[in-house]
Amino acid sequence: MRIARLGALVFTLSAVPIVSLAQQAAPPTVQTYELSASILKGYQQLQTDLAAAADKMPEEFYSFRPTSEVRPFGQLVAHVALAQFRTCSQLTGDADSHKDEKEDKPWSKAEALALLKSSTAYCDPQINALTDATMAQMVDREKFRAAKGLFPAEILVHGSEMYGAMAVYLRLKNIVPPTTERMNAMKKNPPER
Repeated sequence: MRIARLGALVFTLSAVPIVSLAQQAAPPTVQTYELSASILKGYQQLQTDLAAAADKMPEEFYSFRPTSEVRPFGQLVAHVALAQFRTCSQLTGDADSHKDEKEDKPWSKAEALALLKSSTAYCDPQINALTDATMAQMVDREKFRAAKGLFPAEILVHGSEMYGAMAVYLRLKNIVPPTTERMNAMKKNPPER
């Protein structure tokens, strides 16, 4: 019995360094989040969500407004697109090619969705080109001076606010918003780890 305990003790003491070495050999994986990559990922997801929300709303509800004090859905989509054109033109210093376009007109689904997709196509190359270093670079415009990274941040903040409003419009018409639809699908089929 004494020999068995002594054998178990020797085995345990010899196994501890082996387990310890194995734990030291594999350092924990650390996820790195870079500013430009994170903003770019958020921007891309927002553009996908905005387009999906605009596409999900049927044409007949593009004139729908929950109350008389708020924009109809079509104007909301146009508002997002025109804001993106304005923000990205400020980033580059180019003239805003849509500055004279009015959001407060009746917008068909095809017109509003095309404008939104066009604003995304205009902004994509500018936002995609930003790096952590260039986000900190300052740009001088006629009435302001700002870091380049503030422009995509503005698109994210404003676009997210407008997506939230679009989601309410969709729900009022018994349509599940794209982000909720995606989350529900993930709950049914969680990603493997």
